Amino acid sequence: MSKIQKDLTTGSVFKKMVLFALPFLATNIIQSLYNAADIFIVGNFSGPASMSGVSIGGQITMTLTFLVMGFTTGATVLIGQYMGANNNDGIKKTTATIITLLLFCGAGIAAVILIFKNPILRLIQTPPESYPESAAYLTVTAVGIVFIFGYNALSAILRGMGNSKQPFYFVSISCVTNIVLDLVFVAGFHLGAFGAAVATVISQALSVILCIRYLIRNKFQFDFKPSSFRLYKAELGLIIKIGLPSCIQSGFTSLSLLFVTTLINVVGGVSGSAGAASANQFGNFAFIPLMAISVAISTMTAQNIGAGKMDRAIRSCRIGTTFAAVLTWAFFVLAWVFPSHIISIFGDDPAVIQDGVSYLRAFSFSFLLLPIISCINGFFIGAGHTVIAMVTSILYSVLLRVPLSYLFGVYFGWGLFGVGLGSPGGHLGGLLIIAVYLISGKWKNVSIKAKASVEA
Repeated sequence: MSKIQKDLTTGSVFKKMVLFALPFLATNIIQSLYNAADIFIVGNFSGPASMSGVSIGGQITMTLTFLVMGFTTGATVLIGQYMGANNNDGIKKTTATIITLLLFCGAGIAAVILIFKNPILRLIQTPPESYPESAAYLTVTAVGIVFIFGYNALSAILRGMGNSKQPFYFVSISCVTNIVLDLVFVAGFHLGAFGAAVATVISQALSVILCIRYLIRNKFQFDFKPSSFRLYKAELGLIIKIGLPSCIQSGFTSLSLLFVTTLINVVGGVSGSAGAASANQFGNFAFIPLMAISVAISTMTAQNIGAGKMDRAIRSCRIGTTFAAVLTWAFFVLAWVFPSHIISIFGDDPAVIQDGVSYLRAFSFSFLLLPIISCINGFFIGAGHTVIAMVTSILYSVLLRVPLSYLFGVYFGWGLFGVGLGSPGGHLGGLLIIAVYLISGKWKNVSIKAKASVEA
């Protein structure tokens, strides 16, 4: 086994999980700082219009990235199972397929954005003051979106092989580079949103180059020669089968957040919007470790199923769920003991604090349910059961959360507290679906088991 690969099928389950999850956790934190740096530097050196331009243009790019990242989930699971089965040929073909697929997707999406940039910006009601800045940011990031997709593809490949340290190193270098270039282009040359976009694309390109260099130097199965880029029919079908539900799930989640934000604006106004935003920022910090543990469970499940060790995969899920629950439930306690202190971190306006506390108290009940849902869904994804994970997510994020938020917040007149209750209400419904699926025993039938494929 090469130094790139990390075997998660032997040794202490808890130790292997923590060693995998910690670098991934740190990567998520750094990526959050990465995005915040653009807004902070542009806001301080170029003003509100440029800051709005970065926010709007970045939101469009990020939404598209989340949709495409579903396919990288398919690659992570498939590579994990191939690694567990010691199938190097399968790893090579999956790598070639996912990289080639995302290159095509990146080129196609870049063309669509450049052609329909203005209609897109008008559709989302971009303010006239920030329209030129949004257009500039979106144009540059569209040209460089192939690097954003490329990094996500390479990170997914490394995670599938149990290696979460290298993506952490690469994103750390990329983050520092982005901040330095932001200071040069935005603070120094006063290029506004355009400068921030150029800094983002260059730093993402650097992370891709470093990742490719690392893989080649360590004699990875895929050599990155032009002739090696191709789509293998069997692997492409499996990647789509596993990844498409994740793409759909991301789309519905984004849609639900848009609806909930609208309800918050309706019942809470400016102070309610700011207070809920503060509560959601606290929630994001609570969910970052949960995401890392869920991905660790997914990767360990894939490798152990590939190695024929279903009992160890189940044990990984149990240990990971317990670990995640302890961490996330601690945030629930903080939300109820120190709610005003938490909201005041993000602003000291009394109305904002009052509205934020009201929303946070209701919203925080999700902290009790989400670790169970996310970790078990991580297990399902690792076993290839991505459809049930998708159904669960759509149920709690759209079909339950949005109507319940309207029912409690608007119809019953409970305001922000009612809108916040929609989140745990939706998660409770998702948990019931998972419980029914677990009782049915259908999860024991591995949905996708990686095998040696016939070359297309």
